[in-house]
Amino acid sequence: MPAPQAVLDLVQRYEFNRPVYHKGQKNETELRREFLDPFFRALGWDVDNNKSWSEAYKEVAHEDPIRIRGQTKHIDYSFRVGGARKFICEAKKPAVALKDDLDAALQLRRYAWNAGLKLSILTNFEEFAVYDCNVPLRKEDTAATARIAYFPYTEYEKRWDRIATVFSPEGIQKGSFDKYVATNGEKHGTAGVDEKFLEDIENWRLLLARNIALRNIGLSQEEVNTAVQLIIDRIIFLRICEDRGIEHYETLHALSHNEGVYARVCDLFRLADDKYNSGLFHFAEEPGRDEIPDTLTPTLVIDDSVLKTIIRRLYYPESPYEFSVIPAEILGQVYEQFLGKVIKLSASHRADVEDKPEVRKAGGV
Repeated sequence: MPAPQAVLDLVQRYEFNRPVYHKGQKNETELRREFLDPFFRALGWDVDNNKSWSEAYKEVAHEDPIRIRGQTKHIDYSFRVGGARKFICEAKKPAVALKDDLDAALQLRRYAWNAGLKLSILTNFEEFAVYDCNVPLRKEDTAATARIAYFPYTEYEKRWDRIATVFSPEGIQKGSFDKYVATNGEKHGTAGVDEKFLEDIENWRLLLARNIALRNIGLSQEEVNTAVQLIIDRIIFLRICEDRGIEHYETLHALSHNEGVYARVCDLFRLADDKYNSGLFHFAEEPGRDEIPDTLTPTLVIDDSVLKTIIRRLYYPESPYEFSVIPAEILGQVYEQFLGKVIKLSASHRADVEDKPEVRKAGGV
């Protein structure tokens, strides 16, 4: 498929004005309006919603709002087919050199990975970069990590067929997008947000279970299971509330800076009981309420190091998660797998985790 004349005209106009753009005289909004909107129109996207579709089914969502680290950010473009987001594009002004811009790459990858997207684009029109968003973020990442395609605007003409095959609505519907991911994605170190989160909460369960069993010798196996489940559920619930703007960001994180972490965490749980009035936080008898209050977890002894490990893993830079972005169905799938295992106590009161008997018998959840 040859490049449309509209794209060739964009390349020519950019080339002519490039020295001026590099002096900073072209901001991101202008770039999007004058270059990227026409570029994506040429790929076949209804950038202006000329079809007058409802918000849920618009092909292109502009300035898609999300909350990242307690602040509302906006993704420049979200591209959707049948209402389902397929990839996003983050735009930068021409003066930004994207090839080595780690912050721009991490911004794109963090959102896309948490949203469960396979590929996404980072561009300032002059540079076009495609990232494999199945790769979770790591501290040692560079701007090139998970980047599977990179080329300048001068190559748009010869690469147009490949761009359109993968990123046009028609190409996505024909399966070329998914095929490109399977063929070109990084083969090692990939893990979806569901796999990574499941791995983390399973590690936290074992860490908590062993510490609770060690420091609270009189507990039964059932009590250890109940306590561990409640503590993890409460921490994750409050952390999700932070990312979604319901709780102040880093409220939990602030509790991990000093000693006596669990006592302060329990105080936060009691405040949540007053605020949410839910079964997850229920510590005292209430008139007309049949649920049995939790008198177990407030009495536990838990080492600071254990809680600090769990809490810090839920915040940047140790955490790759943006809970305002992770779809509810992914969290549900993770918990389905998580609840398929149970904590067992040995004769010496050491805790281990194994599949529930009914799960083993069925061959999995």
